[in-house]
Amino acid sequence: MYYFLSMLATTDLGLTLSTLPTVLRVFWFGIGEISFPVCLTQMFCIHAFSIMESSVLLAMAFDCYMAICCPLRYSSILTSARIAKIGLGMVCRSLTLLLLICLLTQLLFCRSHVLSHSYCLYQDMIRLACTDSTLNSMYGRTLVLFMILDSVLIVLSCTMIIKAAVGIPSREEQAKALNTCVSHFCAGLIFCVPMVGPLYTSTARMLHPSATVHLFVPPVLNPIICSMKNKPIHKSLLRLLCQRLAWPGHGQQPRTHQEVGSLPT
Repeated sequence: MYYFLSMLATTDLGLTLSTLPTVLRVFWFGIGEISFPVCLTQMFCIHAFSIMESSVLLAMAFDCYMAICCPLRYSSILTSARIAKIGLGMVCRSLTLLLLICLLTQLLFCRSHVLSHSYCLYQDMIRLACTDSTLNSMYGRTLVLFMILDSVLIVLSCTMIIKAAVGIPSREEQAKALNTCVSHFCAGLIFCVPMVGPLYTSTARMLHPSATVHLFVPPVLNPIICSMKNKPIHKSLLRLLCQRLAWPGHGQQPRTHQEVGSLPT
């Protein structure tokens, strides 16, 4: 579980760092221009980290499923070596976007060069091309179908987990089983629901809010959700905050004037 949480934190951090620089340039300094290579790089990072986050949530769904439905086989199936292979597979899956970048470099953009966002998205760039982009669109839709498949599998795993938890005779054990995976349910929900808008919306007026929510809300809420429901992380964060907020010499009795003694004149 902690391996997957660290992967989720890494993808959230990468997604934020990929998007935030150009957003700050637009809203703080009014700089609304970006070069084509930089735009391609940002587009690759945004979509790559989005695919990685989808993969991590799918792996977390499988982790919760094994913990609830097959607890006796959990440690034998999800070994450290197998988790490392899963992480490597996530990275390799994201690198398939490099082919999409190569296809975009072959297009001509002779229409308006004004994007709908303060960052570069594939859907936004492809509509500006004035040459045949059929191959690009097919490849992009294939990647979208894989992300939709991830969402379907996440929902399926959550359904099976809930079904298995409801079948437990003890009410206490039911609550304990559901409480184990409630963080994953919330993380998958805030990722999958905003993602529907950018995938299925073609108009820029409707694309802007949904894409912004999809990119900025999960990295903000995931640390809160994971830290609030995970007791060791919760206690560590509280301990860290208490240490930062504590005054120097905290816990020592203040010295009175009589203890200091007389001062020289």
